[in-house]
Amino acid sequence: MNVQWKITPRVRTLTLTAVMCAVAIALSFLEGLIPDLPMVIPGMKLGLSNVVVMLSLEMLSLPCGMCVVLFKASFALFMRGGVAAVLSLCGGVLSTLVMYLLLKCRKPFFGYLGVGIAGAFMHNLGQLCAAFFFVSDAVFAYFPVLCGLSVLTGAVTGLANHILLNTLMKIMKNHNN
Repeated sequence: MNVQWKITPRVRTLTLTAVMCAVAIALSFLEGLIPDLPMVIPGMKLGLSNVVVMLSLEMLSLPCGMCVVLFKASFALFMRGGVAAVLSLCGGVLSTLVMYLLLKCRKPFFGYLGVGIAGAFMHNLGQLCAAFFFVSDAVFAYFPVLCGLSVLTGAVTGLANHILLNTLMKIMKNHNN
C-alpha cells in the first residue's frame, strides 16, 4: 500500500521548530562540557546554539526563534538552576529581537557576520543586566571584556550561520528538484 502524506505548512513549521529546539539544546549541552578557559570570564561560552536561533529566524519566524530561546532557557533551568535560566532567557530574548530586526532590514553591507556580532553583544548585555539584580553593579566591570569577546564569538556564529544556511538552501533546492 502506497500512502502519501500531505505535510501542511503548519506541521512543517512545528516540526522544524522542534528540530531547531533539539539541536540548540544539544549544542548547549556539548558546549557545557568544554571546560572554562583560564583568564576568561567564568562561564563564558562561544554561544554555538545561537547559530540555531539565527537559522530559526532566517528560515522560519520570530516566534520560532523565541521558542528556541525559551527551550534553551528551560534546559538551563534543569541543568544549572534558576539564575542560569534567567540569564539565558534575558540574553536570548534581547539578542533574538535584535537579530530579527537586523535580518529583516538587511543591507548589503550588514550581513550575517554583523548580525552574529550584534546578537552576541546583545546577549552579553542582556545577561549583564539580569546579573545586576543577582549580584551588583560590579558585573558591569566585565562589560569592556564582553564587548571584545562579542566580536569574536559573534563572528564565529555569524560565519557558521552563513555556511549552514547556504548548505541547507542547496539541500532543499536539490530535494525539491
